[in-house]
Amino acid sequence: MIRLKRAYEPPAPSDGRRILVDRLWPRGLSKKRAALDEWRRELAPSAALRRWFGHDPKKWREFRRRYKQELRARADLVREIATLASRRRVTLVYGARDESHNDAIVLAAVVRGRMARAATSRVRNSARRRRKAVR
Repeated sequence: MIRLKRAYEPPAPSDGRRILVDRLWPRGLSKKRAALDEWRRELAPSAALRRWFGHDPKKWREFRRRYKQELRARADLVREIATLASRRRVTLVYGARDESHNDAIVLAAVVRGRMARAATSRVRNSARRRRKAVR
């Protein structure tokens, strides 16, 4: 399961594994207060894309498209998060003020899509094995 949470919100036991997915450390937040399990800055949008977007809601649609394209080049990292999230709760932590237009939303959607494809693949493979066993 994937959840999203601002870095400035207090951590909770229900968060599971807390992963910061921003390229920059959240301003004014101590490591202790952040209570992160890991920081995966390589999953964040490139510096150029982040600067271009500037959290402008008018650029949201294009930002999502470009960021998904960047994530395709990091498929192994997305797969790691999807595998982890299929086993336990994962909270993607982000620093942006805008809770509706930020990179963690896009990343979570991509990870969920990866998890759904993996689940579908497992079901198909299981059905194939059953058919072979019947023959």
